[in-house]
Amino acid sequence: MATFVLLFSLISLSFCCISFAFEPSPLQDFCVANPMMPTRVNGLPCKNPATVEASDFFFSGLHLPGKTSNAVGSKVTPVSVAQLPGLNTLGISLVRIDYAPLGINPPHTHPRASEILTVIEGSLLVGFITSNPDNRFITKTLQKGDVFVFPVGLIHFQHNVGTGKAVAIAALSSQNPGVITIANAVFGSNPDINSDVLAKAFQVDKSIVNQIQTKF
Repeated sequence: MATFVLLFSLISLSFCCISFAFEPSPLQDFCVANPMMPTRVNGLPCKNPATVEASDFFFSGLHLPGKTSNAVGSKVTPVSVAQLPGLNTLGISLVRIDYAPLGINPPHTHPRASEILTVIEGSLLVGFITSNPDNRFITKTLQKGDVFVFPVGLIHFQHNVGTGKAVAIAALSSQNPGVITIANAVFGSNPDINSDVLAKAFQVDKSIVNQIQTKF
């Protein structure tokens, strides 16, 4: 009997850990973010519900094209809790991504969210890489109306392979999914990662690492 109780306790504990691996369900109708409050929990403090207005749940601007005249040829317009306070504790957010011809949304990860992307215009080559040791590259070319999912935490990208501009809308399973752009993080960290470390990791000469670091 004692063994059964111990086993049941361990199973219950494992399910408890799984249930808290992602953002917990809210315990109230809403918790509009109040960024002026100094306290921080797993999310932002709640605004007084009596002062909540429709504007707290509203964002306008996703119809506007993003400026893609940059080194990578893309622009991400986020709608997370920072832009839409009513998203606080709801575990969702949204982005619009604009791509110039041949533009890319460079390889990156979202440490706190899976992503589901829908192509609104154009043609995108997309893909993600599975974790070690397999590092499988799973990729597909998407057309207007196609949908693709990027699992939480995995490195992924999009590349405009059409002749014109491309637009996508992506939803993420976090109010604050975070983003780590691989090249920026590795070669543009503050302070720099020692070039000896990067040269050995990428199996290249230090001069190449130094050259890349100057670009970030």
